[in-house]
Amino acid sequence: MSTSMAVALRALRFPPATNKMLQLLAASLLLLAAAHVHAAGDPFNPGAGANSSNSGMSDDDDYDDGKSWQEAKTEIPPQPQAANLVSFYVSPTATMNFFIDVNSISAGSDGVVRYTLVSKSQGGAENVSYEGIRCQTYESKSYAFGQKDGSWSRARLSGWKQISESSGNRQHAALAKDFLCQDGMIAGKVEDIRSRLRSNRPIKPGS
Repeated sequence: MSTSMAVALRALRFPPATNKMLQLLAASLLLLAAAHVHAAGDPFNPGAGANSSNSGMSDDDDYDDGKSWQEAKTEIPPQPQAANLVSFYVSPTATMNFFIDVNSISAGSDGVVRYTLVSKSQGGAENVSYEGIRCQTYESKSYAFGQKDGSWSRARLSGWKQISESSGNRQHAALAKDFLCQDGMIAGKVEDIRSRLRSNRPIKPGS
């Protein structure tokens, strides 16, 4: 019991005829009040209380000091040759036909599969793009667009975007789910991916 508590108890004066129970009750109330103050801690030092959530922990205890992801340097390959283009199924409502240059496929140490994609409209218009899919985050990115003279034009807005499933032209979702990725990782080696595309063998869920 603290000195202040003892002084408070001695300060209590009861008439001789007062029942002893009143003295015991008063002492009990003072002890309860002291226990409450101790549990609440010092109001000028919130971390001193017995129930403080910071007890035994520093601000860095829940900090993840793992290395952050860093994208590998990307080199644009030559534009595709028609003999290396392989078509793949996208959806029944797709308004374009899609092809991938199997020779352009690469698997980076950063977990990104990169490839050249060719999309052709029903009217004959053709678009060529060099892209990447990051399997871990299910995102895609355009690095460059092919020009008619065989050169490349670097993409101006070259950020990672979440792959969409909502549109008919869901070419990135089809590539990621059916050929390139599995369980958030690249689905095998580059030659496995090429073989899968050439033989049109989509990845089976759970395989």
